[in-house]
Amino acid sequence: MFPASILKDRAAMLQRARSFFAERNILEVDCCALVPRAPLDSNIDVMSVAVTEQQRGFLHTSPEISMKRLLSSGIGDIYYLGHVFRKGEIGRKHNPEFTMAEWYRLDFSLPQMIEETCQFLFLFLGTLDVEVLTYREIFSRYLGIDYTSVSLDELKAFAKDENTTHWSRTNYLHFLLSHFIEPHLGKEGLTVVIDYPPYEAALAVVTEKNEEKVAQRFEIYHQGIELTNGYQELSDVKELRSRFSAENKERLASGKEAYLLDENFLVALENNFPPCCGVSVGFDRALMLRHKKQSLSEVLPFCWSPSNL
Repeated sequence: MFPASILKDRAAMLQRARSFFAERNILEVDCCALVPRAPLDSNIDVMSVAVTEQQRGFLHTSPEISMKRLLSSGIGDIYYLGHVFRKGEIGRKHNPEFTMAEWYRLDFSLPQMIEETCQFLFLFLGTLDVEVLTYREIFSRYLGIDYTSVSLDELKAFAKDENTTHWSRTNYLHFLLSHFIEPHLGKEGLTVVIDYPPYEAALAVVTEKNEEKVAQRFEIYHQGIELTNGYQELSDVKELRSRFSAENKERLASGKEAYLLDENFLVALENNFPPCCGVSVGFDRALMLRHKKQSLSEVLPFCWSPSNL
């Protein structure tokens, strides 16, 4: 029997989240879960759906594309609180269907967005100390290396896995981050990671800081678990096309399907996309940490597991 107390608290936290946005005059938008174009991210797999015998759609992995089209229409600050879907993501911290809070703030700086996101997380976790570290600093602190200059052989030695001989530098850095660094982040409070390398920019602006090019992106961790992903949003359509093309090449190199670009999205950005910051927060993970649980299945009454397959 799933605990009624957690279901009741989930309902209360959904209400508190909506109140948080209402107090800041951020408008809720209800984006379609079924979309005609798949998002282009080599690290995320999408569930496809047969819409007709000739046409397929995709369950959105994030409402980002739809929300950015709305932003281009002049709607102002907006948020989404609802379900998103990611193929194959099943585990202690993953479920193929989960609840995401995502919002966009016009004329917001990245530090302002970080502060507001921390305030949102405090709804679940209580007020905590916040530590801000750069991507470079976390590699230095927990592995004693400079990720910009460490050799491939040194990275291989850290990984100690005979099945990784074909990996690129980026593959190794991803592995070291997830296995050796992330478990240390946010042990007592919140750890905010900023200044990601340009190849980790996704849809974030890249700028120069202290003679180093960095992505204006942040992630927030608590007790070793990533809770958020935020950007100073990129609006340069030429650069976005280049990044999407690179993602498709990466997908093909990994044996995955390449996807068509969403031209409606790119046209909207060209027309009237405002300067803004955006962030997404894993609602279920925040609830899991709030209740001091070890798995999403303890806060989701209908969670998937390998036995469901």
